[in-house]
Amino acid sequence: MIPRYSRPEMTALWTDDARLLRWLQVECAHLRALEQLGHAPVGTADTVERTAVLNADRANEIEAVVKHDVIAFLTMVEESVGEPARLLHRGLTSSDVLDTSLAMLLRDAGRILQVDLRKVIGALAERAREHRHTFTIGRSHGMHAEPTTFGLVLAGHLAEFVRCWHRLATAIEEISYGSLSGAVGTYAQTPPEAESIALATLGLRAETVPTQVIPRDRHAVYFIALAGIASAIERLAVNVRHLQRSEVGEVHEAFTAGQRGSSAMPHKKNPILSENLCGLARVVRGYADMARDNVPLWHERDISHSSVERYIGPDATVTLDFMLQRTASLVSGLGVHSDKMAQTLDQAAGAFFSGNVLLALVDAGVLRQTAYGIVQRSALAAVTSGGASEMKALLLDDQEIRAFLDEAALDRCFDLRHHLRHADLILDRALAEAAVVANP
Repeated sequence: MIPRYSRPEMTALWTDDARLLRWLQVECAHLRALEQLGHAPVGTADTVERTAVLNADRANEIEAVVKHDVIAFLTMVEESVGEPARLLHRGLTSSDVLDTSLAMLLRDAGRILQVDLRKVIGALAERAREHRHTFTIGRSHGMHAEPTTFGLVLAGHLAEFVRCWHRLATAIEEISYGSLSGAVGTYAQTPPEAESIALATLGLRAETVPTQVIPRDRHAVYFIALAGIASAIERLAVNVRHLQRSEVGEVHEAFTAGQRGSSAMPHKKNPILSENLCGLARVVRGYADMARDNVPLWHERDISHSSVERYIGPDATVTLDFMLQRTASLVSGLGVHSDKMAQTLDQAAGAFFSGNVLLALVDAGVLRQTAYGIVQRSALAAVTSGGASEMKALLLDDQEIRAFLDEAALDRCFDLRHHLRHADLILDRALAEAAVVANP
């Protein structure tokens, strides 16, 4: 993670001091459970928490000698706490501390991302309502297809981010498991009851079958959920980039006072926010591949996953946190040129109503493929010649069509509001789903 793409709230989770504090919380939670079960003097954990001095620099000094991070941590705590610290780590192994604390960090990072997602969902819902009846052309293969509304365009992204929120919620639940079961997960040196008590105080559940490590399929699910959010962001950003192109010009990113678009060309207003988001999405998706590769560990455990997770835990969550904040800002500040959208519809020469005419002919008794050929010749001619009413004029002059459809029937085919009569229904469905997430 680099400062350019980081926010303090998320980066604070991943500092060395925060990591050591989580380790101490895990150790003391287990020690309190042992106290409750009569295996340690009552108050020992409180003494440890009160007197322990956590110092990342000192821990690193010790680790340079012992070559083991958890032993370095325990040694550092013993230096400041003294005799009561001898009961720390009783019956545990390093992975118990590392994996349980990592679960807490990923859970808490996920909760921050849920708040971020709500901001994006709220911004999209607001803009979708605003453009409920802003008519625009829909596109397939990048080409004009049929009319839609810009509210529906935004609602499609809105619904995707709502799905992302639910997937993230599931992933947070999936990752919120710890293990305090000792070497190879058999509870040989610590009672299972201590694990249950300790994990409950940490807000975690016990792994069903611990194998000294938490199975990494849980982590894979989590990082795949983050990758899905990154892809949703990129899909939105790609659409903004296309619609801001000079040849299209239907939307534009906010351009603030004093902003510069190009070092060489003063006229430029570039979609830099969207392009940045597309690049960062590739980074976050890459971490999902690494998380999947961490799943097949050797036997009860190895540490091939450990070095990977030291990177991807902080980097994926910090980067995605930044991306979601930027996405919410992008949506809220997006300039929408409804006049240009109307102009684009006008220039399409009415050809986008070809499907309506096709079905009208079919309903009038014409074979579908025959009707298709009849309509296509006028539609392609209209696109070539241009003009808002060109398509309709060509159809009115086509005697083969007039044999089945009179002018009134053709008028109904070219009614834009009738064509989009269900737009409100679709939009309201998306808004209703978003409201469940936005107002928990």
